Amino acid sequence: MNKRQLYIGVLVISVLGLFIVQYQYLRIGLNLAKVQFDRKIAYAIEDIRADLYVENQLTFLMAQSFTHDDYFRLSNDSLIDASSHFLYDYIKNDLVSNGIETDFSYRLYTRDSVISLEAPNMLDENNDQLVRYPMLLEGFLPELVEKPIILELQFHDLNTYFLSQLNGLTLPSLIFIIAIILVIIWILRSFYWQRNVITTTNDFINNFTHELKTPVFSIGLATKLLEERATPEQHTVLKMMREQVERMKKHIDKVLELGNLESRKKLFELEEQDVYPLLKKSCEDFETMSRVENFQFTYELKGAEYIVKAEKFHLENAISNILDNAKKYSEAPEIALRAEKIGKHLQICIKDNGMGISAKQQQRIFKKFYRVPNGNLHRVKGYGLGLSYVSEIMKRHKGRIEMDSFENQGTTICLTLPLRYE
Repeated sequence: MNKRQLYIGVLVISVLGLFIVQYQYLRIGLNLAKVQFDRKIAYAIEDIRADLYVENQLTFLMAQSFTHDDYFRLSNDSLIDASSHFLYDYIKNDLVSNGIETDFSYRLYTRDSVISLEAPNMLDENNDQLVRYPMLLEGFLPELVEKPIILELQFHDLNTYFLSQLNGLTLPSLIFIIAIILVIIWILRSFYWQRNVITTTNDFINNFTHELKTPVFSIGLATKLLEERATPEQHTVLKMMREQVERMKKHIDKVLELGNLESRKKLFELEEQDVYPLLKKSCEDFETMSRVENFQFTYELKGAEYIVKAEKFHLENAISNILDNAKKYSEAPEIALRAEKIGKHLQICIKDNGMGISAKQQQRIFKKFYRVPNGNLHRVKGYGLGLSYVSEIMKRHKGRIEMDSFENQGTTICLTLPLRYE
């Protein structure tokens, strides 16, 4: 199983888990809502029974419709219809006062069905989702007709009502889950798209640079052969050609090294060693170059040994890259290197008097192929790989790279590596 399948599997399992948890919470919420509803309906039933226990306007009107008395000069059907609406409004008021705001119906009847009263909006009696709450009335009405009277409250599809009460929890949860899923899918798509682009770019660069090595080698060999028979005037041109060939070889090697590091094709083994001799030799070589090219370089190595876990070749290249940049980006280079132990770390700082880098550009300077813009021109030629390579090397050494720079005031770059102790 590759990483992509693993990520997709984890995503699917996580989403299913979220839905299962959400479903369980919903079930618990519905059960709690039902318990709460039953408690409210019990209070409402007590209120309704108390209101219908005594003689009042409602019970008197209902009694007239039951006994067919001539107190009201209305037909019996009109009395029944008025009683039905009046009782509906009375029950609705009691339900609302107890926190129940949903559609309902009712049916009032005696066991022998001689007396019955139905709500204006009667529900389907054969509906399986119909929930009934019957109550036995006492007091004025049963005593008047001398029969037990039952008032039955009816509710349709209470689950929908319960869900509406939980919308404050369920809907936001579903929206957040869907949003998380969409964001994760977008991130995964972007990640794999960028990964494919990077892989394709690295493969192209590696193949292209490998192809360049053959003609560069051929040009270098031809230059050496020509030098054997060249005149003094031609030697100058051939020397310039040889320098450019060597420069191109270094650039090709740098691109290949960075590509191999990022693709992990090249073995990178850290060994515990004293890097003091390596650092001293690099400084001595660079000091020799400063005398030849007439620029100023000083160095100070505090202490006698620097025991770190390092990969010698790449660490040396990283230091050389920074020294090289300090020289290239200064008009009259003045470069200073200082190495010292600070706590449990070795710090190597290289300071120059170059053009400096703005704070905005410093945030991107360690990205691959990025170069500080200078209009449409770059006074110093390059590919924007040096600092990216150094940053990658420091990550592999579990160290860090820090930059302190101001425009036209120079730059200080510090490499920090963890020291090893017995």
